[in-house]
Amino acid sequence: MADQEGKGVVKDSRMNPFKDTLQRLRETFRTGQTRPAEFRAAQLRALGRFLQDNKQLLQEALAQDLHKSAFESDLSEIILCQNEVDLALRSLRSWMKDEPVARNLLTQLDSAFIRKEPFGLVLIIAPWNYPVNLTLVPLVGALAAGNCVVLKPSEISQGTEKVLTEVLPQYLDQSCFAVVQGGPEDTQQLLEHKFDYIFFTGSPRVGKIVMAAAAQHLTPITLELGGKNPCYVDDNCDPQTVANRVAWFRYFNTGQTCVAPDYILCSPVMQEKLVPALQSAITRFYGEDPRSSPDLGRVISEKHFQRLRGLLSCGRVAIGGQSDESDRYIAPTVLVDVVETEPVMQEEIFGPILPIVNVRSLDEAVDFINRREKPLALYAFSRSKQVVNQMLDQTSSGSFGGNEGFMFMTLSSMPFGGVGRSGMGRYHGKFSFDTFSNHRGCLLSCSGLEKINDIRYPPYSDWRKQLIKWVLGPKSCTLL
Repeated sequence: MADQEGKGVVKDSRMNPFKDTLQRLRETFRTGQTRPAEFRAAQLRALGRFLQDNKQLLQEALAQDLHKSAFESDLSEIILCQNEVDLALRSLRSWMKDEPVARNLLTQLDSAFIRKEPFGLVLIIAPWNYPVNLTLVPLVGALAAGNCVVLKPSEISQGTEKVLTEVLPQYLDQSCFAVVQGGPEDTQQLLEHKFDYIFFTGSPRVGKIVMAAAAQHLTPITLELGGKNPCYVDDNCDPQTVANRVAWFRYFNTGQTCVAPDYILCSPVMQEKLVPALQSAITRFYGEDPRSSPDLGRVISEKHFQRLRGLLSCGRVAIGGQSDESDRYIAPTVLVDVVETEPVMQEEIFGPILPIVNVRSLDEAVDFINRREKPLALYAFSRSKQVVNQMLDQTSSGSFGGNEGFMFMTLSSMPFGGVGRSGMGRYHGKFSFDTFSNHRGCLLSCSGLEKINDIRYPPYSDWRKQLIKWVLGPKSCTLL
């Protein structure tokens, strides 16, 4: 058993410099150890055992960090990670298989295909809000693709960081895997080193720093960021149905979810119906005293609590608004009479606060959304398919939910990622494998039959020019 300061863990960059760890991992990658399907599968199975053997330990850590119930930890963290592991194990050989591509007449006798090869040494920087899910789901893709991995869990979710640091390296091959601890300064120092791929999940502000560091080495990168996710509620819908769905997704994990509805756009008429429906849903879900509910978490830190409490002064509190600094508790809150220039509409809330902004029509809602940065997710509720489709057709976002919240996050068959300021790149399921793979175009030609190639060599007579143009032209047949 490896202890906390074993080979797989870099606890202090001054005691065990990043340089030594990265060199060890690079040397392992150069040997080709991580490339065979058998080795990749062994690492994935080991990751699955980690999840199974340490389920209670992870639940306790998540309860410590975010006051998550055991069920919520299973639902949003552990089960989704295990599903990704199982899918990768079932699909690994088919994902790794060379992909034939179409050929033209000039390459008809050649073999043309795409080979998915590992990048090499990759860095995964994870956030604190889903500290198991958002750390291990990218790791599944990186291991399945055959990379060596440096994992940087968030130092803010301390309980989960401790488990990932002390226990996870005991399951994975430490010659090609390491966990790095530390705060922002340590991460900045880590980013000074060259990686072959960087996967970052966090805020746009930090994303810019990571992207700038990656640019120094021209390192490809995935940025899973966030932003303000709009939720349009049409007049033609059932207020209680909408309230049930919106309240569950808004207050799940105490609102600390990057794809949670960040604000509602609706008419004043719908607002009058929706507010009491939201109150009914909140009471149904969390009781008369939400603070005592086992299903409502807590704000991650004192810093984030103070930031969120400051947002309670925006607009007018229609529901909730209570807070307790000693418990980092903020009640499920709905704000009305919100002006779009107020702070609650200028930053991602990332907490249990839901502002309602009034619009007069669907067109005004679309315009409101399109004047802002493209969100990570966008939601529209209406009995009219035409309304939902118009919102889908006339806007852009990383993901879209029609009459639904972020259930798309449970689908490994669907890519997840942002667009514009909300991020770049995609993952989940095979999309994770593709993200961590270099798609290498390959053309293998026969070493003989040189006479056939004479057509492409100069000097070019008129008939040869015409023949080459015809062979390469759009009317020339393509063959697999």
